[in-house]
Amino acid sequence: MMILSLAAAVQAGSRPEGIAATFGITWPLLAAQILSFSIVCGLLYWLAYHPILRMLDERRRQIAQGLANAAEIKATLAAIEDQRRDVLARARSDGEAITAQAKAAARRLHDDEKQRAAAVADQIVRAGHDAVALERLRMRAEVKREVGRLVVQTSAALISSVLTEADKQRLAEEAAQQLRLTVES
Repeated sequence: MMILSLAAAVQAGSRPEGIAATFGITWPLLAAQILSFSIVCGLLYWLAYHPILRMLDERRRQIAQGLANAAEIKATLAAIEDQRRDVLARARSDGEAITAQAKAAARRLHDDEKQRAAAVADQIVRAGHDAVALERLRMRAEVKREVGRLVVQTSAALISSVLTEADKQRLAEEAAQQLRLTVES
């Protein structure tokens, strides 16, 4: 059907009025439709398209700001990670230094205690030697007294049977004098 309409329009002389009449176009209605379409386009442009463009621009700006913030956050995180590593390294080295100091202090304390124990042991040994020497002297003196007493008793027993009273007295005095000299030396 279209083809027939176009062929009729070509035969009518190709004038714009002929073409418009063929297609059923009336100029006042076309002008009114163009005017109403322009008004609707203008209203849509100002009321819908502008807010949408502003919203898209705002979203683009927010996305760009978010990306910039993400890059900034990433850089901050990297700096924080570096600081964390530095702090851990310092803490590790401080811990090693404290451990070394504690070990050195423990060694010094061990050596001091070892020296103190050796000194105490030497003192105990010396005291033991002194006690043994005193005990030996005491025992010698006691043995001398006991030997002297036994000699006197034995001598008295032997002499009493053979000697006179005057000889007994003289021998007792000599024995006592020798005993005193032995004990004193």
